Amino acid sequence: MDRLRLLSYNIQGGIASVSYRDYFANSWKHLLPHRARMSNLSRISQMIAGYDLVGLQEVDAGSLRSAFIDQTEFLAQISGYPHWYRQINRNLGSLAQHSNGLLSRLKPNSIQDHKLPGLPGRGLLLSEFHTSNGEQLALCVLHLALGARARQRQFDFLMELAEHYSYLVLMGDFNSGCGSGALRTMVERTGWQGLDCERKTFPSWRPKHNLDHILVSGNIEILDARVVNYALSDHLPISMEIRLPARIETSE
Repeated sequence: MDRLRLLSYNIQGGIASVSYRDYFANSWKHLLPHRARMSNLSRISQMIAGYDLVGLQEVDAGSLRSAFIDQTEFLAQISGYPHWYRQINRNLGSLAQHSNGLLSRLKPNSIQDHKLPGLPGRGLLLSEFHTSNGEQLALCVLHLALGARARQRQFDFLMELAEHYSYLVLMGDFNSGCGSGALRTMVERTGWQGLDCERKTFPSWRPKHNLDHILVSGNIEILDARVVNYALSDHLPISMEIRLPARIETSE
């Protein structure tokens, strides 16, 4: 397998939003369970089922607000993904379990949990896959900070991480778009591909900002990339199909 279909989606804990008013009207849903959340997650599962690797942000790992259901596990099971992993970045006990998640049709050779620089609560979930030419593909699911100073430290962390891998994929909510000089500088220094100012993902009901990205190292071919018009969160998902210079080797 040298072609992969990727999807990155900030699902806002399974909460649907159709306007800015919903941030106020639905604020209680960030604390308490509700029936519509499970219906929304089921609809999300139908959309994500056609990909090889799915990176999720703002997932709940099992607390009061999610009816103590690990949303990454739930989406993996009903979407048919044999492998799933979640990274809890902000553990508020029974109130909330803020997480990143990965759904995969391929079994990674290893999974790493990295805490990102800055205030606690931001992380990077890294999975490694061996390739047929002996190199490694690192696929990272991340959710970066809101503050520019913290994001700069996180960009520096990502550039340092890139030095250790021949093939690298970054997917997630960067909380920064083409207007960020720090993001553009990072992409220029690393030679990463995939930054496109026209792929706007936020807010989902009237996209004006490209906060979500899938970036790949320069030796990976991008076959297709687009925003998926599936407004079940305050972000739209972003998809990409890539071709690697070598096949991924997996035991399953």
